[in-house]
Amino acid sequence: MSAVRILLADDEHLIRGALAALLALEDDLEVVAEAATGNEALAMALQHRPDIAVLDLQMPGLDGVAVATRLRTDVPDCRTMIVTSHGLPGHLKRALAAGVRGFVPKTVSAQRLAEIIRTVRAGNRYVDPELAADAIAAGDSPLTVREAEVLELAAHGAPIAEIAARAALSQGTVRNYLSSAASKLGAENRHTAVRLARERGWV
Repeated sequence: MSAVRILLADDEHLIRGALAALLALEDDLEVVAEAATGNEALAMALQHRPDIAVLDLQMPGLDGVAVATRLRTDVPDCRTMIVTSHGLPGHLKRALAAGVRGFVPKTVSAQRLAEIIRTVRAGNRYVDPELAADAIAAGDSPLTVREAEVLELAAHGAPIAEIAARAALSQGTVRNYLSSAASKLGAENRHTAVRLARERGWV
């Protein structure tokens, strides 16, 4: 049986290199490409057509979930896995909605990761039990898509006028979305609302 062809994407060079070296020790696994950003991961996947893409959740440019979403269309035979040091409940739900087959913390051993890669390659799914339990406990995001989008734009301290321009909304509508998001999250202002939503992985 031919080796499982893997694309590794992580912006931390040391972690990516170590992972590639450790996976190379497995007879049935072959790292065919490495990427440091989401956009690079997409380009590499299109070029190499790997069986599995092991994606860091947070990378420059497109994040791991955004890459997985694109790969679902662009390289449909490539199964995707997210490896993360930020396993927030909202991230897990976004990843599963994007068709990600594996969701694991960076604390797993290389040997365990190799086993999970084989599991995913065989058509199964693997989600770290602790991350899954946290996601269930946190419940679903109370925010609408638009509220989350406006909060995300507010996260960088942008003034209302700029948020309105970027979201193609009126300033009054932006204020309404921000106040609605803050009240749903029990936050006294938009800055607290952003922090609370981020802690839960909802933006």
